[in-house]
Amino acid sequence: MAPIPQMQAIHFSKPGSPSVLTLTTTHLPSLESPYDILVKIHSCALNPVDTKIRQGAFPSHPILGFDASGTVIASSPQALYKPGDEVMYAGALGRSGSNAQYGVVDSRIVGRKPKGWTWEDAAGLPLVGLTAWEMLEGHFGLRPFEGTKKEETLLIINGAGGVGSAATQLARKVFNIKNVVVTASRKETIEWAKKNGATHVINHHEELAPQLEKLGLVPTLAFICYDTTTYLEPLCKVMSPWGKIGSIVEVTQPLNFHIMDAFSKSLSFHWEFMLSKPAHQFDLESQGRMLNDLAKAAEEGLVGSLVWRKEVLSVENLRKYHEIVGEGKGMGKVVFEVRDTIE
Repeated sequence: MAPIPQMQAIHFSKPGSPSVLTLTTTHLPSLESPYDILVKIHSCALNPVDTKIRQGAFPSHPILGFDASGTVIASSPQALYKPGDEVMYAGALGRSGSNAQYGVVDSRIVGRKPKGWTWEDAAGLPLVGLTAWEMLEGHFGLRPFEGTKKEETLLIINGAGGVGSAATQLARKVFNIKNVVVTASRKETIEWAKKNGATHVINHHEELAPQLEKLGLVPTLAFICYDTTTYLEPLCKVMSPWGKIGSIVEVTQPLNFHIMDAFSKSLSFHWEFMLSKPAHQFDLESQGRMLNDLAKAAEEGLVGSLVWRKEVLSVENLRKYHEIVGEGKGMGKVVFEVRDTIE
C-alpha cells in the first residue's frame, strides 16, 4: 500500500496567545465534494479573523489561515479549475486552512490568480477584496466597472487595515465613487490611505462631524472596519438621509445608541461577514465571480497590491504577526511565502 501523502502545517490545539501556534506534520486534506480542488499553496496571508479564531471567537479547523494563492494539483469531477491552473481564494470556516503546504477548497469560491502578479501579492487580495466587494455591491447596491462617476460620499472607518485598504481602492477605481473619506491617525497610516486613493483623510480619534463639515461633505455610505460599538452612533448623526451604514466588526454586547437618529433619516444597517456564504452554502458562485472580477481589476491596474509585509511562513513569523495584527498595529496585508520546508 502506498504511503498517505503528508504535508507540513502550522496549527493550534487550544485557544490562547500566539504561542499556541505550533508546527505539525499531517496528511494532505482530501477532496470531499464534487466541486473541490487540491491546491499546492505558494503563499498565504494573515487576517484579523485568524487572530480572533486563535483566541476562541469562532469554531475552526486547527490549521488556520484563509487567504491563499497556488497551483491546482487535483480536482473533483465538477470542479471549475483543473490541475495546472493558478488560483487564489479566501477559504471557508471548518476546512483545513492555508497555513500549510496544501489546501482543499470548493472551486466555486475560487478565482484565477491575476496575470503578472506575484504569488504573495495575489494571496493578499481574496478575503479583504471579497469583503469590500460584497459590501459595495451586495449591500450598498453599487455597480462595478461603470464609467460614470457616482455622486456618492463614502466614509471608511479605519482605512489603513486590510479591508479598509481594499475598499478604498475598489471604491475609487472599480466602483468609481467621487468622494472616499478615510479615517487614519498616524503619519504612516495617513500616507498609506492616500496611497490607496483616498480623496480625503480625517482622524477617527477626533469628532467626525466637525471634520466632515470642514470638508463640506455628508456621507451617503459608511463602512465600519473598526469598533462598531464606538462609531455607529456618531455615524448616524453625520449620515445623509437614506444613507447606508455597513460593518465588518462583530459586537459582543447589545448596541446602545440613540436609534431615532437612524430612524428619522431612514438609514439602513448592513452586516458583512465574507465567510458566511461558504458557511451556509449560499450563493457560492458569486464569490468566484467577484474574485475573477478582482483579478480583472488587478490586471487592468485598477487595483494594486495591498501587501504591507512579506515574510516566509514559519512558526516564529506567524506568531510575531498574530501579535501585531491582533493588536491592530498593522497596515494592509501580511503575506507569507510557503516553502517546501516550514520551520
